[in-house]
Amino acid sequence: MIEVIFSLDYEIYGDATGSLRQLILEPTESLMNLFQKWHYPLVVFVEVAELERIYQEKSDQDIEVVFNQIQELNRQGHEIALHLHPQWSGAKYQNGRWEVDLSEYNLCSLPEERIREIVSDGIKFLRFILGKSNYVPISFRAGNWLFQPTQPAARILCEYGIKIDSSVFKGGRFKIYGVDYRKASRNGFFWRFWEDVAEDDSQGQMIEIPIYTTLVPFWEMISKKRLEIEKKGQEEGKKAGLFSKLKNHLGLKYPKKLDFCRLTKTEIDEMLKEIWAVDRKSPSVLKPIVAIGHTKDLKDIDTADYFLSVLKESGLKVTTFRSIYGELISD
Repeated sequence: MIEVIFSLDYEIYGDATGSLRQLILEPTESLMNLFQKWHYPLVVFVEVAELERIYQEKSDQDIEVVFNQIQELNRQGHEIALHLHPQWSGAKYQNGRWEVDLSEYNLCSLPEERIREIVSDGIKFLRFILGKSNYVPISFRAGNWLFQPTQPAARILCEYGIKIDSSVFKGGRFKIYGVDYRKASRNGFFWRFWEDVAEDDSQGQMIEIPIYTTLVPFWEMISKKRLEIEKKGQEEGKKAGLFSKLKNHLGLKYPKKLDFCRLTKTEIDEMLKEIWAVDRKSPSVLKPIVAIGHTKDLKDIDTADYFLSVLKESGLKVTTFRSIYGELISD
């Protein structure tokens, strides 16, 4: 039994380049219209650390429009989730340019007090944006997908009401940050965790629903569409490119994510065929499938439209983390 979750990272570039209008507002508006057309929900991972600093420094005149868009997403029934790039928390704005604090790149490697401060500030600001003083996001995604070492970050998130994480992608590895998700490949489509997000722990207090991936030779990642997205990023000031990401991963095979912004229609078909083949072997087993996208990567709305049309034709359910949580804990 497959249930698909479309997750959207709502952010500008992690090195602080790019405008809110081009990288967030306009692509999100296109996606809102598209998902409304198909009557499907989104999970929007709002990167609140960057939005808070932009708001405090008034560095982008569209920040209030961004807040209005997030409120509208919430009114339309899309799930508003917590996303944090901690390098933004101590970012400085001088002479019209941002300088992020790369010493805080991995939230999980920071001292416990600092983790708590960043998480607390993030949830408070999300409540401020929504105008809901008691809002509790149920799901979280770590900035840069870095959720190791998992403790004490998981405990702190749990204390604030977070029940689901979706940072892991099976086969993922960031050696320079000490992050290794390869052992998660032996887990199912979701699992409980506590000490290590990549390890199944039946007594764990949080649930991991990983971003769906398939392992491919690294050269399959060098597609025309991906190169065009990276080129556009370079033009807008983004520093890191596709090849630096491949180098950072350090492996002959690379985990290709089910990315509705970066995949081609052919790649989507191939990955869906793989998912359906697995489902036929155990049709009664719940299989949440997380697709990912980034506002800053949306250059081809037609492919996302095609993805949703295939799901509609197949009769597959599209859901959110909040909606599926009850099924997960009873499964």
